[in-house]
Amino acid sequence: MLNAFFADLHIHIGRDMYHRPVKITGSKTLTLSNILEEANVRKGIHLIGVVDCHVPSVQEEIENLIQQGKAEELSQGGIRFGNVTLLLGSEIEIYDENCQGPIHVLCFLPTLAKIAQFTAWLRERVTNIQLSSQRYYGTALELQQKVKALAGIFIPAHVFTPFKSLYGKGVQASLKEVFDPTLIDGIELGLSSDSTMADQLEELHAYSFLSNSDAHSLKKIGREYQEILLAEPNFTEFFLALKEQEGRKILRNFGFNPMLGKYYSTVCVNGHQQAHSQKQCPVCGVEKFIMGVAERIKFLANATTSKQDRPPYFHHVPLEYLPKLGLKTYEKLIQAFHTEMNILHEVTYEELLEVIPSSLAKKIIEMRKGNISIQPGGGGTYGKVK
Repeated sequence: MLNAFFADLHIHIGRDMYHRPVKITGSKTLTLSNILEEANVRKGIHLIGVVDCHVPSVQEEIENLIQQGKAEELSQGGIRFGNVTLLLGSEIEIYDENCQGPIHVLCFLPTLAKIAQFTAWLRERVTNIQLSSQRYYGTALELQQKVKALAGIFIPAHVFTPFKSLYGKGVQASLKEVFDPTLIDGIELGLSSDSTMADQLEELHAYSFLSNSDAHSLKKIGREYQEILLAEPNFTEFFLALKEQEGRKILRNFGFNPMLGKYYSTVCVNGHQQAHSQKQCPVCGVEKFIMGVAERIKFLANATTSKQDRPPYFHHVPLEYLPKLGLKTYEKLIQAFHTEMNILHEVTYEELLEVIPSSLAKKIIEMRKGNISIQPGGGGTYGKVK
């Protein structure tokens, strides 16, 4: 029997079990144990991808949790912790001779033994194995082949962001410039794009799309996610869903309205939003711009037809973005309805009225429907819900 599960497959670790930094820009409270607890108890997410599991001390912490009886390694891949399954991932930066700029990718391995083998191989090809998102010294193809030799999953990350991404800087026009397309298992869209935008590139029609949080703090977990049809949340089932095999598939993507993303619009280097047809900022006069995702996709667009049977993409706004929903109100909602997924998807208007004022309850329902007004983001500044 297949069931629907929520998944967020791009979460970073800020500090390891020895309080040493892993993701330099990650929160100090973003530890593996806290991530598992947050996803299990407060977020209501069933499948998470932690993308710093190549770090030896992170593997050590997972092994400790297993020895303490708090977690177990699954025969079909992944680590079960309560109601959450952890997929063992690594985010890596590629910049070989075929790249126009650096590209971030996600690599997932099925078992602790496989991720340990990957670490041993990667250690000789990065400066510091202890840190996240390290520059990898080797070719993109060699990395793809190594991941596949270890029965892993390979996914280009946040593919349209202006910096450190496939289409943002990495290639001129096609992923084939850098990667073997047959060794790519899915595409992560990033916060400033959605399925409709990405499907304007014909070569992406071959892949499942992922909408993940790229969380650098606990509260950002689940700001983007997907609902996946699986028999059980584990590595093997996730791979089948990416390939749409044996009935497994991604049912729905939930992500920011792209205008909320911090790279949606083209802006000048001083942060002023800029029409793409203009060559000089009318506000400050500079001639240097950060091209937004919307304009970049328009430049790359070459599809003459739409991708058939693409899962629907719902424009979702995290609770923390909702005006006048403070920490105390958030805690009241969690206490009443247990998880964010329940609040965002299941709780009725009448049930909300028992906990919060009608004005705020209406906003949550309207947010659920996508009926919101947005000030677009760009140049590294997130958009805002008006």
